[in-house]
Amino acid sequence: MLFERRLREGIHEDRIVLAFRRWKRCQVVAGHRYRTGADLIEVDSVDIVGPADIDAAQAGQAGYGTVGELMADLRGEPHLPLYRIRFRRVDEPDPRDLLASTGALTGAELAALASRLARMDTSSTRGPWTAAVLNQIADNPGTVSTVLAEALGWPRPDFKVHVRRMKELGLTVSLDIGYRLSPRGEAYLRHVRGQAGSAMPRPQTRRGK
Repeated sequence: MLFERRLREGIHEDRIVLAFRRWKRCQVVAGHRYRTGADLIEVDSVDIVGPADIDAAQAGQAGYGTVGELMADLRGEPHLPLYRIRFRRVDEPDPRDLLASTGALTGAELAALASRLARMDTSSTRGPWTAAVLNQIADNPGTVSTVLAEALGWPRPDFKVHVRRMKELGLTVSLDIGYRLSPRGEAYLRHVRGQAGSAMPRPQTRRGK
């Protein structure tokens, strides 16, 4: 689940335990865990409610001063179902962070990563994209995603979706602006570049007019 920075801070401090979303269909399941961008949360319950069901106490638990402020901040068309999600912060490290922090990879782990990325390349309509994305991030750490996407000739939302797939494998880390390779990502890239005796296939960038 995505939360703005202000709300992420409240979740981390256990002050915020409710969220309200307008969705065509529910996108969370009670008992499942989700990332907020800073913490893990576990959903305790999900209910469809109406505006009249929300009181000042619930607005406060969602991080708003009044019900009016909460309703004004909701995204989505008013006719969509309004979901109330009650959750709690899980005081455990994100498994992706633990994976990303491992910079010493065995031969078996490197081979497994290479095989996984090859499958992702093969199954993608973009063809072999994983090397292009990893190289863009390795060569341009802390660069806004708009610039990285433009260099590849991709729409920004599409680029960000593909970067998230790299993050799921523990290969990249999100920064306030842009990304960087994780220790795991750096170890993998060094291995592949060393095997090739040169850099991995370089991404095709657009030339300026």
